[in-house]
Amino acid sequence: MSLGTPSSMMIRQVQKAIAFARKAHHGQLRRTGEPYLTHCIHTGKIVAVLVPSTGKRAIDTVVAGILHDVVDDTGESLDTIEREFDTDVANLVAGVSRLSFINQLLRRHRRLNVNQAALSHDEANNLRVMLLGMVDDPRVVLIKLADRLHNMRTIYALPPAKAQAVAQETLAIWCSLASRLGLWALKAELEDLCFAVLQPQIFLRMRADLASMWSHPNRTGNAKKIYGKSSSRLHQRMKSVTAENEEPSETDEENICMKVLLQAVLPFDLLQDRKKRIDFFNKLVANSNLETTPKVVRDAAFALGTLVVCEEALERELFISTSYVPGMEVTLSGRLKSLFSIYSKMKRKEIGINKVYDARALRVIVGDKNGALHSQAVQCCYNLLNIVHRLWSPIDGEFDDYIVNPKPSGYQSLHTAVQGPDNSPLEIQIRTQRMHECAEHGLAAHWLYKETEDKLPLVTSVTGSGTTTPSFFSTDIEDQGSIEDDGSHKYSSLKVGDPVLRVEAGHLLAAVIVRVDKGARELLVAVSFGLAASEAVADRRFSSQTKRWEAYARLYKKVSDEWWCEPGHGDWCNCLEKYTLCQDGMYHKQDQFERLLPTFIQIIELTEEEENIYWAIMSAVFEGKPVASVTSNPSFENKLGYNSSNSTLRDSGINSKVYLLRTMLQWEKQLRSEASFQRGEYAPKPYEASSGLLGEVVIVCWPNGEIMRLSTGSTAADAARRAGLEGKLVSVNGQLVVPNTKLKDGDVVEIRT
Repeated sequence: MSLGTPSSMMIRQVQKAIAFARKAHHGQLRRTGEPYLTHCIHTGKIVAVLVPSTGKRAIDTVVAGILHDVVDDTGESLDTIEREFDTDVANLVAGVSRLSFINQLLRRHRRLNVNQAALSHDEANNLRVMLLGMVDDPRVVLIKLADRLHNMRTIYALPPAKAQAVAQETLAIWCSLASRLGLWALKAELEDLCFAVLQPQIFLRMRADLASMWSHPNRTGNAKKIYGKSSSRLHQRMKSVTAENEEPSETDEENICMKVLLQAVLPFDLLQDRKKRIDFFNKLVANSNLETTPKVVRDAAFALGTLVVCEEALERELFISTSYVPGMEVTLSGRLKSLFSIYSKMKRKEIGINKVYDARALRVIVGDKNGALHSQAVQCCYNLLNIVHRLWSPIDGEFDDYIVNPKPSGYQSLHTAVQGPDNSPLEIQIRTQRMHECAEHGLAAHWLYKETEDKLPLVTSVTGSGTTTPSFFSTDIEDQGSIEDDGSHKYSSLKVGDPVLRVEAGHLLAAVIVRVDKGARELLVAVSFGLAASEAVADRRFSSQTKRWEAYARLYKKVSDEWWCEPGHGDWCNCLEKYTLCQDGMYHKQDQFERLLPTFIQIIELTEEEENIYWAIMSAVFEGKPVASVTSNPSFENKLGYNSSNSTLRDSGINSKVYLLRTMLQWEKQLRSEASFQRGEYAPKPYEASSGLLGEVVIVCWPNGEIMRLSTGSTAADAARRAGLEGKLVSVNGQLVVPNTKLKDGDVVEIRT
């Protein structure tokens, strides 16, 4: 079996591991009827997608993935694995075994306790903390996630009730851990596998609705021109298949088996690897048996095909428009939102599926030479936004500028929703490489700020005969997200003197509001053509903005001193311009003939601290005082703590541990040190971690099966005291211990009553 593009060393080691696992698992069968070895190989293949194809640590991870069940399910020992392979592989297998043991222990406890059929939110959170606390090498989690993913792909072999319990647990624990380690594509597949098991009818309906929505031809042009040659063939093919195979009846929907639904969940490596998507797309076009494929599987394949169509269309446009972004390296990728995430968003916002504009998305990342060209890359982002809006019509009110106005986490990006090549919504995200790294691995990472609490109700049957479709599910729902009163209420707090940003293609200029008219529907704005703002915008949350605010204040003072008050007033480098709030929710420039132009202004949303500082500097400029007199004030220093919430998160124990584990997954750094490793040079272990980072240990305490969190250095006596059984005998991991025995993460503590 192919494992990507493996090295010869990996091939030899993998073949040896498969032979070892074949002998160890000889005669064992899975519930599916297949030899147990198939699970070992599939787990190894999944791990191989997540690690590089070369390097000893990567190879050891794949080998450990193949051998992960050998110790628990056969007579082989860790000592044998260490002799046959090496210590690293044995340690990884031992780590996976320990995670599995704790998970099974708690699962049995929940089964015995009728009041705990499913994980509570607090229990799930505590279990995540404990599992992470036990892990000092993220490769252990990678292997366990790969193991769980293949088990979910074949969960149809379990009885319905057990399959639902496993899906609930996967959603509560393992999807969250995948998210925390930045394994977004794997998390999406796990979520959809769980969704198919827990809500089969809604899963089926959503697959059909998305395929129907994305198969509509564009009303504005020739199909070949819009889709391209191969894409047009796919569109026509799917259209004819849909016409021949009408929507399934309610009886068909109820009788569709779980195995078919699971086949309609796209493998995560297709969502992660663009080349694989294109190959899949080409095979889909040439498939002669497409008509006989179950409709729900066909709908999933078509969804992936439409993503390829969108990628190709934007790539062609970017190639044609390279003159707009000279010398900048642009990377394009795409993703499909998991059906579970779409469903959760529909519930949360009470909207129809046609109002989930980010169900599919393209991400454009602009290279910035490790930050050396960050200012130029920001200009390029706005250039690309202009290109996207010329290619596809933007959806009114769906443009968010998180570069000018970062999220509280520090996340920066341009988000816009457009009518894609099939006249259906498509989200485009545009950001620089530095912004992307901050979003994926830094303090702006999604997992730090939003641990989803969306839960699926526990269903009593796989068919879900008692499930009713939510009222918001209809695609005919009225546009609840439309701009009310053309959006002026959103800007009702605008006032004279507020700073704004003028955006014309890739040119960003500082500007300030001079007059607010007609209930904030019209603005008179002073623009300084000598104040390029791209660098200040790029560093919006990374440096002090004092000089920038002073420039705005001096621009506004000049307007006041010169008595400029109408559009066109100004001098050789400053000018007053009129802007009107339009249907798209943005203020567009209006010329002397009252024509609306693409140039727009972006409102800068100030935090409370920034606003206080801005107006203090404005007052100093108007009163003729030096700005230094304001900034030297001790209270001013305190006001510069824009990211106080971020520092709290940074100091949080569990987030520090997860951040460390994510950093460990930056394989490139390890691979660069591989050469010295192969030369036999001594180097300290770069991936060692301590549970002391958490400031606590998390244990399982019996007889109640409670997940208990204690401070680092706590003893067996402390656990007994916390349980209200002070003075009783205590065993740790099956061995009687003295009261002052220190506890470690994942210890199973039994207090004998």
